[in-house]
Amino acid sequence: MDGERERGHTPDYFARLLDGTGVVVDVRPENLVDEATAEVFAFTARVCEEVGWQFRHVGDLHQPYRANLRWLARYRHRRRYRAPVVDRLSEIFADPLPLLSGVEQVGDRLAVLPVLYHPLWRHELTPDLTLAPLGTGTLVHLTSGGRP
Repeated sequence: MDGERERGHTPDYFARLLDGTGVVVDVRPENLVDEATAEVFAFTARVCEEVGWQFRHVGDLHQPYRANLRWLARYRHRRRYRAPVVDRLSEIFADPLPLLSGVEQVGDRLAVLPVLYHPLWRHELTPDLTLAPLGTGTLVHLTSGGRP
């Protein structure tokens, strides 16, 4: 209830973060957020804040970010994880380094690249996915709070 007016709204997603915080997510391209929708989003954000949750409005994912996420999503499964290789990648990328330079310091690129993409997906290693498609020269670094 918003004052005297009853509201109904079903968000697109609800997620629970590792710390237990709830996150309500609405996905709507910016060009489809009219005044009424903006009002609903603002109300939802206030309700979320009252109960200690976060509210996020996600608009369009722009290229190349969308393409990079699609690429990395192929490597999200745990079967791509190889502890010794990931540990070595974490050491190599402790300081920013071009992707391929770091990979070649670990081993054969055909064996190491699929392993690298998994910690990129998990945000243990961080590239800038917004500027250009993920490539050999993309700077990668250990995420703050990532694996030692």
